[in-house]
Amino acid sequence: MSDTIDQTAGRAPASDDRSTMRAAVYRRFGGPDVVRVERMPRPTPAAGEVLVRVHAASVSIADHRVRARDVPRGLKLPVALALGMFRPKHPVLGMDAAGVVEAIGDGVTAFAPGDRVILLRGARFGCHAEYTTIAADGAIARIPDELSFVEAAALVFGFATAQVFLDAAGVGAGDAVLVNGASGAVGSAAVQLAHRRGAVVTAVTSGANADLVRSLGADRIVDYTHEDFAASGERYDAVVECVGNSPFSRARRVLRSGGALLLVITDLPGLIGAKLRPVRGGIRRIETVEKVSGADLAEIARAAGSGELRPVVDRVYDLDEIREAHRYVDTGRKRGNVIVRIG
Repeated sequence: MSDTIDQTAGRAPASDDRSTMRAAVYRRFGGPDVVRVERMPRPTPAAGEVLVRVHAASVSIADHRVRARDVPRGLKLPVALALGMFRPKHPVLGMDAAGVVEAIGDGVTAFAPGDRVILLRGARFGCHAEYTTIAADGAIARIPDELSFVEAAALVFGFATAQVFLDAAGVGAGDAVLVNGASGAVGSAAVQLAHRRGAVVTAVTSGANADLVRSLGADRIVDYTHEDFAASGERYDAVVECVGNSPFSRARRVLRSGGALLLVITDLPGLIGAKLRPVRGGIRRIETVEKVSGADLAEIARAAGSGELRPVVDRVYDLDEIREAHRYVDTGRKRGNVIVRIG
């Protein structure tokens, strides 16, 4: 049952006012109960921008970390400076969305009203709302007809993140790749993308998720509840670290010289170490990657539309159930993506 059942509990009343929109808003940091559905001003596209009516968006681990200030060791102050010291700078969460172009700003020719699109706003957030804007030359691409909005929304955060990290490492055919946290949004995407490139993929996950990640292309499963991948004696060309429990000191035990540790998540010591000494002991530590482009999203969407990639959707909630969506993500047990339907 939704926690936002009336206006006093957080649900925004229905309205035909085209100057406002419904959005999931948080005005302070904390647990899921700080999020409520409110009416707020509807954005308008500036020159070069696209206004998108959002139909679906993911509730990601990034939303959890920012909302709860649950960040890796040493990063609380930098995150607070970037996203809000005492209150959120971006009161609407949601890094990605799938929807329909509602309007375009001056000078936009690549998109037109009615186009079905996916988009990634990243650290600017703002996608848990009925409308959002993005630069037409930014991370936005059309959705193939074969994909629903829910499926399309499940592509963006995980696949875009995994793709730019695998690109940075140059993962290709014949490489041995280990994905730590293979059942999450980024991990499940990394398994598929590495497999698609011809890599031999080892997936670290729980036994309960073994069948899922195997179906995504994993060649071998390591059940972390019974086995420590770092003690296996295996060697890999790349380790995709999606959990935060495998710093360089642990991952180096399984990486070949010339290999790469892809720090999708890391703490402050890991971040500083990778910046000051990106190559250590013959192993590359990669934490800085290229920005996701519209071309990146277009290729991901095309591959998913043709069946080459599979969006993994765990649960779907309506906007008025946004607190329940956050509660589930907070458990750390989601498989793939949690999606909120908005449009």
